[in-house]
Amino acid sequence: DFLCISLVNGFTQLRYNLGDRTVILQTLQKVHTNGTTWHLLNAGRVGNEGYLDLDGINITRKASPGMNALDTHSDFFVGGVSSLNLVNPMAIENEPTGFTGCIREIVINNRELNLTVTDPKGGANIGDCDGTDCGYTVCKNNGTCQVENSGFSCSCPREWTGTMCEQSIHCSQNMCGSHALCIPQPSSFSYTCVCALGWTGKYCDTKIKFYIAKFVGNSYIKYTDPFYGKRDLQYSRLSLNFTTNQTEGLIAWMGKSEDEDNDFLAIGLANGTLKVVINLGERISVPLMHSKYFTCSDGRWHFTTVVQNQTCIKVYLDEELILFEDIDPQRKYTALNYGGICYFGGFEIGRKVNIVTIGLFQKEFTGKIKDVVLFQDSKKIQLMKAEGYNIDDGNSGN
Repeated sequence: DFLCISLVNGFTQLRYNLGDRTVILQTLQKVHTNGTTWHLLNAGRVGNEGYLDLDGINITRKASPGMNALDTHSDFFVGGVSSLNLVNPMAIENEPTGFTGCIREIVINNRELNLTVTDPKGGANIGDCDGTDCGYTVCKNNGTCQVENSGFSCSCPREWTGTMCEQSIHCSQNMCGSHALCIPQPSSFSYTCVCALGWTGKYCDTKIKFYIAKFVGNSYIKYTDPFYGKRDLQYSRLSLNFTTNQTEGLIAWMGKSEDEDNDFLAIGLANGTLKVVINLGERISVPLMHSKYFTCSDGRWHFTTVVQNQTCIKVYLDEELILFEDIDPQRKYTALNYGGICYFGGFEIGRKVNIVTIGLFQKEFTGKIKDVVLFQDSKKIQLMKAEGYNIDDGNSGN
């Protein structure tokens, strides 16, 4: 099996073989070989359906019966190979030869490769593309790179500073401790310190322990389930106690939340009412709302449990069964593949709840959470040992 992108007589060509036949796609237009024009190339396959896009002009090859998995156990080569004998004769049209030119910003399966001296596994005869220290995106945040005798310097926009314009001017003189992130507040020409789990205070220099986690609105905890590999994902269960006086907020999210295809089980509040959403596959999320009670935002402790038995969902609130629904009687998807990740109160700094959940929940949770139990575990989750930011001790004060 192979997948190969090459230049053939000035045209870009994609060839791949999944084990049964070689598929060939070629662009309609030639590339500029003046050495100054950058081209954007998108190429790949979904199953055995291929696509090749050069500067927005797309060529596709529709799927046909046959093999649809690429089984390669070799290294990934860019610009050439360690030995031309490694190249399958069907992978290119002419005799194999290395690429001469510049390549930047390679993204494979949504992950960018770092084309640096240290990141690749190996290589040979590679130079900096423009022959200077001003490489691609050396200066961050729209900074302008200038070549100097000693290397390079960045001319930064007004709001940014640092050798590579990587630091906000509002954080340049920050007093945040080592257990904190500095978050610029441009509107007030200042900053706030966001404390890592187990630290608090204006500058995150006070150590704390907690058993009740207090969320202040831009907080989150990310817990990695150490027993995920042993779980029976057709029979999931999540229970916890929470208290809040807010009518909106995401309380818990079982799932990786990396993209919209990820399975999840979510618990939150909408209009003061408990809202549970399940997605077992194919982006089909089923919101379950309970309208009998409007007391979840009353500042009292409430105990909730969500049980998933394949496609049957039970939701308990304060020991009472309030929802019982079969979300897919066809049983097409029956497992909650949550990737061993559980979020509480929100997501990582900068990831807004309403965007990540595509509007299922409107904002981060403000309130307290305790007694979190996964599946039928005999012990509660130790929230202190997870990762997160801006969590206060819920035992002390209000």
